[in-house]
Amino acid sequence: MDHLRSFRNAEGRAGVLLDFDGTLSPIVAKPELARIRDGARDAIARLVGRYAVVAIVSGRTGDQLRELVGVDGVRLAALYGLAEAAPPLVDGVLDAVRAAAGHVQGARVEPKGGSVAVHYRAADDASAARDALTEGLAPIAEAEGLELLAGKMVLELVPAGRPLKDGAVERIVEDEALDAVLYAGDDLADMQAFEALDRLARRGLQTVKVAVHGRETPTALTDAADVVVDGPAGLVTLLRGL
Repeated sequence: MDHLRSFRNAEGRAGVLLDFDGTLSPIVAKPELARIRDGARDAIARLVGRYAVVAIVSGRTGDQLRELVGVDGVRLAALYGLAEAAPPLVDGVLDAVRAAAGHVQGARVEPKGGSVAVHYRAADDASAARDALTEGLAPIAEAEGLELLAGKMVLELVPAGRPLKDGAVERIVEDEALDAVLYAGDDLADMQAFEALDRLARRGLQTVKVAVHGRETPTALTDAADVVVDGPAGLVTLLRGL
Protein backbone atom coordinates (compact mmCIF):
# COMPACT_ATOMS: atom_id res chain seq x y z
CA MET A 1 0.00 0.00 0.00
CA ASP A 2 3.01 2.32 -0.37
CA HIS A 3 1.41 3.81 -3.47
CA LEU A 4 -1.69 4.79 -1.49
CA ARG A 5 0.36 6.23 1.35
CA SER A 6 2.37 8.31 -1.13
CA PHE A 7 -0.84 9.50 -2.78
CA ARG A 8 -2.41 10.51 0.52
CA ASN A 9 0.75 12.42 1.41
CA ALA A 10 1.23 14.02 -2.01
CA GLU A 11 1.72 17.75 -2.06
CA GLY A 12 -0.33 19.97 -4.34
CA ARG A 13 -3.65 19.23 -6.02
CA ALA A 14 -4.84 15.62 -6.12
CA GLY A 15 -7.78 13.95 -7.85
CA VAL A 16 -9.70 10.67 -7.57
CA LEU A 17 -11.03 9.29 -10.86
CA LEU A 18 -13.30 6.24 -10.95
CA ASP A 19 -14.95 3.99 -13.49
CA PHE A 20 -18.55 3.00 -12.69
CA ASP A 21 -19.74 -0.42 -13.90
CA GLY A 22 -17.82 -3.21 -12.20
CA THR A 23 -15.95 -0.60 -10.15
CA LEU A 24 -18.54 1.30 -8.12
CA SER A 25 -21.35 -1.05 -9.11
CA PRO A 26 -21.38 -4.86 -9.31
CA ILE A 27 -21.76 -6.29 -12.81
CA VAL A 28 -25.42 -7.15 -13.49
CA ALA A 29 -27.31 -8.92 -16.27
CA LYS A 30 -28.61 -5.68 -17.81
CA PRO A 31 -27.06 -2.18 -17.54
CA GLU A 32 -30.36 -0.67 -16.39
CA LEU A 33 -30.30 -2.93 -13.31
CA ALA A 34 -27.01 -1.48 -12.05
CA ARG A 35 -26.93 0.17 -8.63
CA ILE A 36 -24.04 1.84 -6.88
CA ARG A 37 -22.45 -0.31 -4.19
CA ASP A 38 -23.69 0.18 -0.62
CA GLY A 39 -21.49 2.73 1.11
CA ALA A 40 -20.01 4.09 -2.12
CA ARG A 41 -22.03 7.32 -2.12
CA ASP A 42 -20.96 8.19 1.42
CA ALA A 43 -17.33 7.33 0.65
CA ILE A 44 -17.34 9.51 -2.48
CA ALA A 45 -19.15 12.38 -0.76
CA ARG A 46 -16.42 12.49 1.91
CA LEU A 47 -13.80 12.86 -0.82
CA VAL A 48 -15.54 15.80 -2.49
CA GLY A 49 -13.98 18.93 -1.06
CA ARG A 50 -11.00 17.04 0.34
CA TYR A 51 -9.61 16.52 -3.16
CA ALA A 52 -9.36 18.99 -6.02
CA VAL A 53 -11.65 16.80 -8.11
CA VAL A 54 -13.58 13.56 -7.79
CA ALA A 55 -14.70 12.30 -11.17
CA ILE A 56 -16.52 9.35 -12.73
CA VAL A 57 -15.15 8.33 -16.14
CA SER A 58 -17.61 6.00 -17.85
CA GLY A 59 -19.09 4.92 -21.13
CA ARG A 60 -22.54 5.64 -19.74
CA THR A 61 -24.48 8.77 -20.64
CA GLY A 62 -24.52 11.82 -18.41
CA ASP A 63 -28.17 11.32 -17.46
CA GLN A 64 -27.47 7.74 -16.42
CA LEU A 65 -24.48 8.72 -14.30
CA ARG A 66 -26.31 11.58 -12.59
CA GLU A 67 -29.04 9.15 -11.50
CA LEU A 68 -26.71 6.31 -10.56
CA VAL A 69 -24.04 8.29 -8.69
CA GLY A 70 -26.20 10.95 -7.03
CA VAL A 71 -23.39 12.82 -5.27
CA ASP A 72 -23.16 16.62 -5.55
CA GLY A 73 -19.81 18.02 -6.62
CA VAL A 74 -18.68 14.95 -8.58
CA ARG A 75 -17.45 15.61 -12.11
CA LEU A 76 -19.08 13.24 -14.61
CA ALA A 77 -17.02 12.37 -17.68
CA ALA A 78 -19.81 10.53 -19.48
CA LEU A 79 -19.37 8.59 -22.72
CA TYR A 80 -15.65 8.31 -21.95
CA GLY A 81 -15.44 12.05 -21.45
CA LEU A 82 -15.00 13.20 -25.03
CA ALA A 83 -17.49 11.29 -27.15
CA GLU A 84 -20.37 13.56 -26.10
CA ALA A 85 -19.11 16.08 -28.66
CA ALA A 86 -19.51 13.55 -31.47
CA PRO A 87 -22.52 13.97 -33.79
CA PRO A 88 -25.25 11.34 -33.37
CA LEU A 89 -24.91 8.22 -35.48
CA VAL A 90 -27.15 8.33 -38.52
CA ASP A 91 -30.20 6.08 -38.58
CA GLY A 92 -28.69 3.91 -41.30
CA VAL A 93 -25.81 2.94 -39.02
CA LEU A 94 -28.13 2.10 -36.15
CA ASP A 95 -30.32 0.08 -38.51
CA ALA A 96 -27.29 -1.89 -39.70
CA VAL A 97 -26.16 -2.52 -36.11
CA ARG A 98 -29.64 -3.65 -35.11
CA ALA A 99 -29.77 -5.97 -38.11
CA ALA A 100 -26.40 -7.53 -37.19
CA ALA A 101 -27.42 -7.91 -33.55
CA GLY A 102 -30.75 -9.42 -34.57
CA HIS A 103 -28.94 -12.53 -35.80
CA VAL A 104 -27.40 -13.19 -32.38
CA GLN A 105 -29.50 -14.70 -29.60
CA GLY A 106 -29.46 -12.54 -26.46
CA ALA A 107 -27.88 -9.47 -28.10
CA ARG A 108 -29.29 -6.05 -27.19
CA VAL A 109 -28.52 -2.70 -28.83
CA GLU A 110 -28.03 0.48 -26.75
CA PRO A 111 -27.76 3.70 -28.78
CA LYS A 112 -25.67 6.42 -27.08
CA GLY A 113 -25.89 9.31 -29.49
CA GLY A 114 -22.43 9.41 -31.04
CA SER A 115 -21.78 5.74 -30.29
CA VAL A 116 -23.71 2.49 -29.95
CA ALA A 117 -23.18 -0.51 -27.68
CA VAL A 118 -24.27 -4.09 -28.30
CA HIS A 119 -24.57 -6.14 -25.12
CA TYR A 120 -24.51 -9.94 -25.21
CA ARG A 121 -24.51 -10.89 -21.52
CA ALA A 122 -27.92 -12.53 -21.98
CA ALA A 123 -26.64 -14.90 -24.69
CA ASP A 124 -26.58 -18.62 -23.87
CA ASP A 125 -23.08 -18.92 -25.37
CA ALA A 126 -21.24 -15.64 -24.72
CA SER A 127 -18.13 -16.66 -26.66
CA ALA A 128 -20.11 -17.59 -29.78
CA ALA A 129 -22.18 -14.40 -29.45
CA ARG A 130 -19.03 -12.25 -29.23
CA ASP A 131 -17.55 -13.89 -32.32
CA ALA A 132 -20.77 -13.56 -34.32
CA LEU A 133 -21.24 -9.92 -33.32
CA THR A 134 -17.63 -9.08 -34.10
CA GLU A 135 -18.04 -10.60 -37.55
CA GLY A 136 -21.25 -8.64 -38.14
CA LEU A 137 -20.17 -5.32 -36.64
CA ALA A 138 -16.60 -5.05 -37.91
CA PRO A 139 -17.63 -4.30 -41.53
CA ILE A 140 -20.08 -1.64 -40.30
CA ALA A 141 -17.35 0.01 -38.24
CA GLU A 142 -14.92 -0.01 -41.16
CA ALA A 143 -17.46 1.38 -43.62
CA GLU A 144 -18.58 4.18 -41.29
CA GLY A 145 -15.19 5.25 -39.92
CA LEU A 146 -15.93 3.86 -36.47
CA GLU A 147 -13.83 1.86 -34.04
CA LEU A 148 -15.07 -1.43 -32.56
CA LEU A 149 -14.21 -1.68 -28.86
CA ALA A 150 -14.57 -4.78 -26.70
CA GLY A 151 -15.61 -4.69 -23.05
CA LYS A 152 -17.22 -7.02 -20.53
CA MET A 153 -19.91 -8.78 -22.56
CA VAL A 154 -20.28 -5.73 -24.80
CA LEU A 155 -19.00 -4.45 -28.12
CA GLU A 156 -19.17 -0.73 -28.81
CA LEU A 157 -18.86 1.30 -32.01
CA VAL A 158 -17.32 4.71 -31.32
CA PRO A 159 -15.86 7.47 -33.53
CA ALA A 160 -12.44 6.33 -34.73
CA GLY A 161 -9.36 8.24 -33.65
CA ARG A 162 -10.97 9.94 -30.67
CA PRO A 163 -9.27 9.69 -27.27
CA LEU A 164 -11.49 7.69 -24.94
CA LYS A 165 -10.76 7.04 -21.26
CA ASP A 166 -7.16 8.07 -21.74
CA GLY A 167 -8.24 11.40 -23.18
CA ALA A 168 -10.80 11.93 -20.45
CA VAL A 169 -8.20 11.32 -17.74
CA GLU A 170 -5.65 13.62 -19.33
CA ARG A 171 -8.25 16.35 -19.87
CA ILE A 172 -9.33 16.24 -16.21
CA VAL A 173 -5.72 16.35 -15.02
CA GLU A 174 -5.07 19.37 -17.25
CA ASP A 175 -8.31 21.17 -16.38
CA GLU A 176 -7.74 20.74 -12.65
CA ALA A 177 -3.95 21.27 -12.74
CA LEU A 178 -3.43 18.08 -10.74
CA ASP A 179 -0.16 17.03 -9.19
CA ALA A 180 -1.43 13.59 -8.14
CA VAL A 181 -4.15 11.32 -9.50
CA LEU A 182 -5.67 7.97 -8.55
CA TYR A 183 -7.71 6.01 -11.09
CA ALA A 184 -9.75 2.85 -10.41
CA GLY A 185 -11.32 0.57 -13.02
CA ASP A 186 -12.05 -3.04 -13.87
CA ASP A 187 -12.21 -3.55 -17.64
CA LEU A 188 -10.20 -3.47 -20.85
CA ALA A 189 -11.15 0.16 -21.53
CA ASP A 190 -9.51 1.06 -18.21
CA MET A 191 -6.15 -0.04 -19.63
CA GLN A 192 -6.27 3.19 -21.64
CA ALA A 193 -6.67 5.16 -18.41
CA PHE A 194 -3.75 3.26 -16.86
CA GLU A 195 -1.62 4.08 -19.90
CA ALA A 196 -2.54 7.74 -19.48
CA LEU A 197 -1.39 7.57 -15.84
CA ASP A 198 1.89 6.04 -16.96
CA ARG A 199 2.44 8.99 -19.29
CA LEU A 200 1.56 11.42 -16.51
CA ALA A 201 3.94 9.66 -14.11
CA ARG A 202 6.77 10.17 -16.60
CA ARG A 203 5.98 13.89 -16.41
CA GLY A 204 6.45 13.77 -12.65
CA LEU A 205 2.88 13.37 -11.37
CA GLN A 206 2.14 11.09 -8.43
CA THR A 207 -0.16 8.33 -9.77
CA VAL A 208 -1.96 5.27 -8.44
CA LYS A 209 -3.54 2.64 -10.72
CA VAL A 210 -6.22 0.62 -8.91
CA ALA A 211 -7.67 -2.55 -10.46
CA VAL A 212 -11.06 -3.59 -9.11
CA HIS A 213 -10.90 -7.35 -9.44
CA GLY A 214 -13.90 -9.45 -10.39
CA ARG A 215 -14.64 -12.69 -12.22
CA GLU A 216 -14.37 -10.99 -15.64
CA THR A 217 -11.51 -8.57 -14.95
CA PRO A 218 -8.75 -9.00 -17.57
CA THR A 219 -5.42 -10.22 -16.24
CA ALA A 220 -3.66 -7.44 -18.13
CA LEU A 221 -5.38 -4.86 -15.94
CA THR A 222 -4.48 -6.47 -12.62
CA ASP A 223 -0.91 -7.02 -13.84
CA ALA A 224 -0.60 -3.31 -14.70
CA ALA A 225 -2.13 -2.07 -11.43
CA ASP A 226 -0.31 -0.64 -8.44
CA VAL A 227 -3.13 -1.78 -6.14
CA VAL A 228 -5.73 -4.54 -6.61
CA VAL A 229 -8.94 -4.59 -4.56
CA ASP A 230 -11.64 -7.25 -4.35
CA GLY A 231 -14.67 -5.94 -6.23
CA PRO A 232 -16.65 -2.76 -5.57
CA ALA A 233 -16.75 -3.58 -1.85
CA GLY A 234 -12.97 -3.53 -1.74
CA LEU A 235 -12.91 -0.21 -3.57
CA VAL A 236 -15.32 1.33 -1.05
CA THR A 237 -12.95 0.28 1.71
CA LEU A 238 -10.04 1.86 -0.15
CA LEU A 239 -11.93 5.12 -0.73
CA ARG A 240 -12.84 5.33 2.93
CA GLY A 241 -9.13 5.28 3.73
CA LEU A 242 -8.18 8.17 1.43
